[in-house]
Amino acid sequence: MSAGKTVRLDRLLANLGYGSRREIQILARTGRIRLDGAPLRDAEQRVVADDAFAARLVVDGEPLDPLPGFMLMMNKPLGVTCSHKEAGPLVYRLLPDRWRLREPAISTVGRLDKETSGLLLLTDDGTLLHKIISPRRQIAKTYRATLDRPLRGDETALFAAGGLMLEGEDKPLLPARLEPLGAQEALLTLVEGRYHQARRMFAAVGNHVVALHRISVGGLALPDDLAPGEFSVLDAEEIARVFAE
Repeated sequence: MSAGKTVRLDRLLANLGYGSRREIQILARTGRIRLDGAPLRDAEQRVVADDAFAARLVVDGEPLDPLPGFMLMMNKPLGVTCSHKEAGPLVYRLLPDRWRLREPAISTVGRLDKETSGLLLLTDDGTLLHKIISPRRQIAKTYRATLDRPLRGDETALFAAGGLMLEGEDKPLLPARLEPLGAQEALLTLVEGRYHQARRMFAAVGNHVVALHRISVGGLALPDDLAPGEFSVLDAEEIARVFAE
């Protein structure tokens, strides 16, 4: 939401998932919406929907949720799917319940498969989402891979050269960076986002990925103190790191 734009309070809160406009009006009349500690009882009043206003507003004793146009970083746990509809545990269920009612909706920025953990970005900003996943941007993503058998020794050069063909595809891969961490562990940095690419690359050289964990996107790294299933809202500086080399 652009700075300085005014909007009705009930519409703002309804779009943030706090309830219908009628429910927001009840919240206001009962003194459960407060600005600088004072109740806002007129839910139809227009407010300046910017970060400065949001920092002053409290709903049911809690700070206001992030305004539209935000991005968060999650440490995606294993066994959770990046989907709105599939069966089983979903990443969106790790967010507060009302966040699933927000308009615009929150979406993952790309996907990590069910058996891959680590840094996952989510946003309600479609323009920002497409900017990050655009193939033209070639934003690097680094994974820590644990392998079923020892590295052969030629993988670093083979991946860096580009041209590796994946089974079932007719377009060679772009160069990728492999940094061995041990006999059966390595960091793999990709600038593409093909289906199960990291796993299929190791399969192409006769190996199998036992565990895969994404540790960074662009210049944004997953912090050590963000536990699996936890998330944090990114500020402008952190978002900018995604686009840093």
